[in-house]
Amino acid sequence: MKIRRNTPDQLILADTPWFIGIMLIIFIMAFVGPGILLMSTGGENIWFGLIFALGGGGLGFGAFCVFVRRVQVILDRNKDSVLIRRQSVFGYQAVEHKLSNLSHAELESTTSTREGRTSTLYRPVLVLDNGISAGRHPIVEVFTNGSGSHRMVSAVNDWLPARVVDSDTQSA
Repeated sequence: MKIRRNTPDQLILADTPWFIGIMLIIFIMAFVGPGILLMSTGGENIWFGLIFALGGGGLGFGAFCVFVRRVQVILDRNKDSVLIRRQSVFGYQAVEHKLSNLSHAELESTTSTREGRTSTLYRPVLVLDNGISAGRHPIVEVFTNGSGSHRMVSAVNDWLPARVVDSDTQSA
């Protein structure tokens, strides 16, 4: 994800997976093109070409549907809103929360061990303390190992107003 706008009134985070999308389109065309070419030659090649085009192209299209999702998060002080927009091949979804209910952002992590090596993956989540939608709301659905999740959490926490801490309050 990238920071698209960072002003005192608005923070916009966006993720458009161009690279993955373009690579999957090339993958699809690598199967559909030769498959159509084989079908056009006629004879027994029609079935092989059809299976090649539908099989490879279908797998590529399935991967495109699963992995290519546009995400945009808009934090707006003037509207007191947090808007999370997601768009995929299957449609568009927008969820809105009150900015005043947003406490902070943090990282969720998952750890896996493979062949003796441990790897930790992260995703940024928004934590809402109050309101009807109180809880943890992931910004993106997938966990990644890059530094993007850390940057998003830092950007949101730096942008949010500083919370006033009462130093006279004692806790047991």
